[in-house]
Amino acid sequence: MRIAWEGDEDWTSEVCEIDLSADGIVATGTQLGIEPHPYRASYELEARGGFITRRFRVAVPGVGEIDLRHDGEGHWDGHRELDGALDCDLAYSPLTNLMPIRRFALHERPGEHDYLMAWVSLPDLHVHLSPQRYTHRRPGVVHFSGEDFEADIEVDADGLVTRYPQISRRVAILQR
Repeated sequence: MRIAWEGDEDWTSEVCEIDLSADGIVATGTQLGIEPHPYRASYELEARGGFITRRFRVAVPGVGEIDLRHDGEGHWDGHRELDGALDCDLAYSPLTNLMPIRRFALHERPGEHDYLMAWVSLPDLHVHLSPQRYTHRRPGVVHFSGEDFEADIEVDADGLVTRYPQISRRVAILQR
């Protein structure tokens, strides 16, 4: 499937191609933004086997590239500072909320889970650990709380974001 999101408050735009299965996702996408300066970020995400990130590559022309590889048990090749994180989270991207939501079907049933994420900021590609909590509010709504931000994320039946207040809203989807 192909999905497009636009920024809810800040000017951003994101389009990605997604291959979604019962236990994971493979995606490629591009995000555009203008703060702190215009940028284009391209990414590849592989999160198979329980929606655990195995690889996340992000490139920003003029800035560089990061290629995060994960063993599925909390260890990232060449990034010991990220140990313990099972997932990645890309700044301003609604796509990377899918993994923690789907792992415990929080879009469908009650539950609350704490996660440690490898958070990638844009456009500088800095990576650091980010503690996050996802809580089922009701079917189709999952509450996100992070270090200094929280919101009720609206998702579809697949757990993909339709609206993430202050971050993005889905503007198009093409099912194949």
